[in-house]
This record gives sequence, C-alpha cells and structure tokens, in this order.
Amino acid sequence: MKTFAAFSAAAVLALGAAAPALAQHHGSEAQAGHGHHHADFESGRFHVRVDGPAEPVGDVILIPGLASSPEVWDGLTEELKGRYRVHRLHVQGFAGAEPEDNAEGPVAAPVAEDIARYITEQGLEKPALIGHSMGGTIAMMVAARHPDSVGKLMVVDMVPFIGAMFAAPGTNPTAESLAPTAEAIYASQTTGPEDAYRQRMATTVTGMIRTEAARAGPLEDAATSDRQVAASAYRELILTDLRPELAAITAPTRVLYVAFEMPGMTPAMTDGIYNASFATLPGASLKRIDDSAHFIMLDQPAAFAAEVNAFLE
Repeated sequence: MKTFAAFSAAAVLALGAAAPALAQHHGSEAQAGHGHHHADFESGRFHVRVDGPAEPVGDVILIPGLASSPEVWDGLTEELKGRYRVHRLHVQGFAGAEPEDNAEGPVAAPVAEDIARYITEQGLEKPALIGHSMGGTIAMMVAARHPDSVGKLMVVDMVPFIGAMFAAPGTNPTAESLAPTAEAIYASQTTGPEDAYRQRMATTVTGMIRTEAARAGPLEDAATSDRQVAASAYRELILTDLRPELAAITAPTRVLYVAFEMPGMTPAMTDGIYNASFATLPGASLKRIDDSAHFIMLDQPAAFAAEVNAFLE
C-alpha cells in the first residue's frame, strides 16, 4: 500500500502557481474563436463550455482533474460533438480561472452540488458524467448524492478513497485518522518558495503523461492554477471516502484505469486494488487501459474514445 500511496500522490496531484485569470472568455469574439459557447449559468465554482448540435442525442458533462483545464477533453469533444451536446467544465482556480468561490474551503463537494444544480437549471435529461482524476471524484459525488440526475457515469483513473493510500498497511483509515497527514501535505503545498513549487508540479505532470507531445497543455494548466485552491482540493480528496456512498449510485458505471508503474507492482495487483475499491458498487464495470499513464485521454486517445462511444451507446 505504501507503493500505491506514492503513486496516488503523484497521479492525482498536479498543483500550480497562481496566474492571471483566463476565465472571463464570455465575449462573442472569444467564443467564436474557440468554436463553443458558454452556458448561461451563474456559479462561483465553475463555468461551462458547450459544443454540439441543435438536436443532440444526449448530453455529456466532462469534468477535468485537479489543476486541469477543459482542453484535456478537446479530442473527445471533437469525437462526440456531432451527436452529443458536450459540456466541458472549467473549475474556478484551475488553469488560469479566477478562484472565486473556490478561494477558501472545500472544492470538490461544492462543485458537485453546483453540477447537480446545473443539470436541473439547464433542463438536461439524465446526462452522462465523465470525470478524470479529481473529476472522477466529483462525478461520483453527483451520481451518489443526486442519483436521479445522472444517466451514466464514467470514472477515469480514480478510486473512491485515495486517503487509504496514505495509511499504514493493515490499518483501517478514516477521515479523522488521516487529518494530520492531510494537514501536513496541505502545509507543504502552501508554503515554501514558488520556484521550487512550480518545478515539483512540472515534474509531477510530466510523469502523468507518456506522450511527450501531449504534455504542453497540462503543464501550462498546472503552472497557471491557483496554489491555494489546488492544495485545498487535494486535502479534501485525501479526507473524502466515497465508498459508503457508492451503493446509492443507480447510473450504469464504467471505470477506466491504468497499471501502476511502480517497483513491485504488477497489473494484476492494480486490478485487485481497483476491484476492492469499487466493491460497494457491484454493478460497476472496470477496465484497465494498458500503455498509458494517468491522462488516458491523451496517451491512448483512440482507445479512450472507443470506450466512451461504446459506453454511451
């Protein structure tokens, strides 16, 4: 478990330094240049880019991971937008967006609640939710806490309780027992020289993407993410155990994940960890995607798109 703990810290964590906001793309010129429009939705937690036909076959909400931008979904959006209306979230405080309501306190749980509100206010009929990393945690929160709102759920390379990976082997960790660990990690991420912090994050992101040509965007996302927001979100993830809530999920669920590339770890061991992690959601189907690091959609775009298409249809 200690080996997996090291992986989790690297795989989920992509923190960056504060930078000028890029969130206010609401002018017509910016929208036309991007080929999408922004949803008419008031939230201090995220804003939404929408692509797709006037009469879609359904709606798909794409939730990026910690310190990631909507651009990580560009390839999948191109694949889907001819048939589906695609809603790409940009979480405030990540990838250049102003922190707004995410400047203090939890991030994932409030974002999940606003996604549920977004579904209701936009009149979406049981959309599919696809979340990567922290986005997977948020998607699970929505599906478990608002089961009637979600049609399908796909979780990409995330377990329901990463905190367990920071506990000593043979123990039964809880949010309370992990609080000191979470606070120590939070302190390490919010203090210290900015340059050293930026370098750590660049190294982390580089290790999460095998395909060198695909790294530039996520590296920029991490470098322009708000340090405080990202650290707060990561602390929240460590202390969030969704395993007791998974049974409330009624949407068909698919989990895609990658093998841990750590000494002593085998693909079969990875399979065992994921199967155990989702044991409280017996209806979930799980699949390991080989030859990929954490950003499956970037390392294996064709295989990922095929999985998504098959799941949606």
